Amino acid sequence: MTTEAQSTELTHFDQTGQAHMVDVAGKQDTHRIAVASGMIRMLPATLAIIMQGNAKKGDVLGIARIAAIMAAKRTSDLIPLCHPLPLTRVSIDFNIVAEKAMIICTAHAETIGKTGVEMEALTAVQIGLLTIYDMCKAVDRGMVMSDIRVLEKHGGKSGDWTSLIDTESGQA
Repeated sequence: MTTEAQSTELTHFDQTGQAHMVDVAGKQDTHRIAVASGMIRMLPATLAIIMQGNAKKGDVLGIARIAAIMAAKRTSDLIPLCHPLPLTRVSIDFNIVAEKAMIICTAHAETIGKTGVEMEALTAVQIGLLTIYDMCKAVDRGMVMSDIRVLEKHGGKSGDWTSLIDTESGQA
């Protein structure tokens, strides 16, 4: 785990303050990995519907998984200054925490390229959670999505980085 100092410069602005896409032409291609997660809390009855697989719109987690993967592939279409990346792998896991009536979505994104895949992993998590919300909103409009964040990244010039914040407590 690396806890290197973060840059204090915003790289998406040029010397005159205008937004631009960062030039990565001089960077080396490396194997890059990012892991992101987030959670959605809901009523216990809503979680029961998801777990039983009898939601009116179908298999909630199966559809959310496909939506998350599709979102990772379209990240550069959604985030204006993201580079389009040739993703080599995207996987989505859902962890049901029944006693807290929540589902944790974790996305792993990989590429071999000049820039990282954190945005792809984060986008996948957000869209996965939004899909759960969309499919279940008829029975639970009060669902809350939270704690969307990068857990770790690997590859590139800055090397490996792992979050020091515990997912459950939010504490370092």
